[in-house]
Amino acid sequence: MRRFFRYLLRALVLFVVFMASALTAMRFAIHGRQTTIPKIVGLSQTQAARQLADHGLVLDEGDRYFSSDVPPGRVISQVPLPGMQVRRGWHVRVAESMGPQRVVIPDLIGNSERAAEINIRRRGLELGSIAIATIPGASTDQIVAQSPPANAVNVSEPKISLLLAASEDRASFVMPELAGRCEDDAVSQIVNAGLHVSGIQSQAAPAPQANAPQAVPAGTRMVVKTIPAAGQRVYEGQGIGLEVTQ
Repeated sequence: MRRFFRYLLRALVLFVVFMASALTAMRFAIHGRQTTIPKIVGLSQTQAARQLADHGLVLDEGDRYFSSDVPPGRVISQVPLPGMQVRRGWHVRVAESMGPQRVVIPDLIGNSERAAEINIRRRGLELGSIAIATIPGASTDQIVAQSPPANAVNVSEPKISLLLAASEDRASFVMPELAGRCEDDAVSQIVNAGLHVSGIQSQAAPAPQANAPQAVPAGTRMVVKTIPAAGQRVYEGQGIGLEVTQ
């Protein structure tokens, strides 16, 4: 009986030692997959990407903004913020400075949607949201308002949003929710609704969350955002902008 208890005690001691070793190894393994977000604000995109890579992280290019403080081509903001602990392979989204505003905001009132878009892109600006409204006395399919206004100064974003006049008898409906759909499905639904795709912009896919199921096949471009957004009123023939993952 005493021998049995000695064997049992030894087995318990070995089990405790084994569990302690396993927990220690697991802690080291988890810690080894973690890294700290470095500060990359003020660096060039190339320098930022290199520094993030040294920490096992990936740079995602985000929006661009005018800035009188940060030179053009430099990182003006980052998400997540410096000092945060994340898993290796995490994506860090950055915004790029365009330097001080030097481009003149054009006067687009009275232009067609297509002519306004060409004018905007020719100046190195970006087309923002396009809203359509029935406005008594306004010419159909012409720009009746814009934001920011013509010749505006101290503009933060290089995007111009437009308000387009529609005829009173033009069919309208509520913009459906397309975020989360694959690009092909979203384009088909837009065309079948009597609309058209005015432009497609791509952005890096968000970093996968821990233990998240991978239901989307690799390489599939998914809709992140639509312009106009879901729930807004849209009119037959209106152009819809898409932002999709790369």
